[in-house]
Amino acid sequence: MGGLHPALQGLVTIIIGVGGCIGYFYFANQFLDRVLYPAKGPDAGRNINRANMIRPWLFLFPAIFALGLYLAYPVVATLRLSLIDNDTGAFVGLEHYAKLTGEAKFWEAIRNNLLWLIVVPALSTAFGLLAAQLTDRIAWGNLAKSLIFMPMAISFVGAGVIWKLVYEARPDGFEQIGVLNAIWTAMGGEPQNWLTIPLWNNFFLMIVLVWIQTGFAMVILSAALRGIPEETVEAAIVDGANPFQIFFKIKVPQIMSTIVVVWTTITLVVLKVFDIVFTMTNGQWETQVLANYMYDKLFRSFDTGMGSAAAMVIMLLVTPILVWNVYTARKEMR
Repeated sequence: MGGLHPALQGLVTIIIGVGGCIGYFYFANQFLDRVLYPAKGPDAGRNINRANMIRPWLFLFPAIFALGLYLAYPVVATLRLSLIDNDTGAFVGLEHYAKLTGEAKFWEAIRNNLLWLIVVPALSTAFGLLAAQLTDRIAWGNLAKSLIFMPMAISFVGAGVIWKLVYEARPDGFEQIGVLNAIWTAMGGEPQNWLTIPLWNNFFLMIVLVWIQTGFAMVILSAALRGIPEETVEAAIVDGANPFQIFFKIKVPQIMSTIVVVWTTITLVVLKVFDIVFTMTNGQWETQVLANYMYDKLFRSFDTGMGSAAAMVIMLLVTPILVWNVYTARKEMR
């Protein structure tokens, strides 16, 4: 397929993939019903029951196999690499984890990740909730929602490049092509290299992720707001409640579970943030985060032990939130 046009390659891949899935499910059914447990003879009833018990697992097998190959196996392999020596392969236990705690860059990454966890989910959820409430009240609300959601269609790398241009700085006396510096110099200030200012540069990076995730939060919370029974709102209006009281005391409590899900989902994204930092600062100027730290260890220093240990730390931080999300989702389905 190397000589085919990319569009044709994509079409062929789709045909093969869809055709393969259809073929698998068809022949799996045929094998189960006609070869393994045929529905005929004296044991027909028992065979039908057995086939029906096996059928769901037969259909789930491709997904389970893919999850095992691309999710479970890498986790086990990464854990093994974090416990062995890079060169000899000898078991060293928690030695790599101990080295992590002795590196200033690791603690810088931890500190920055905590800062991201405090700021980004809170702002994204708050702005998303505000946008969901306001866009439902204006005539051109659907257009506004489309514009707010549009950044979700941009990759993190693309967003990083866009915002790096926004923060671009040229020497004093030259025309500023960066929007922020153009505004700043127009107000009488001197051009600033915003991404090199410690602490503040982290907030400038966070703005990019907030810009992207606000659209996601808005869509989910807008659907939740639309699901609130009108009777409760009308009853509050009859009782004399003002718009702020209706919003904070009637609507927000009723969609609190959705707000928590949105918050935790964005938190998962924050814990794995890499592309934005890599594109805009590459972890320099005290902007290091755990995923970028892991990348540096694995693919720049070629220290598989330390890099794998950092990856396991990220996984340990992500897992409780993921479990909570699954628990919450299953609880709501009951």
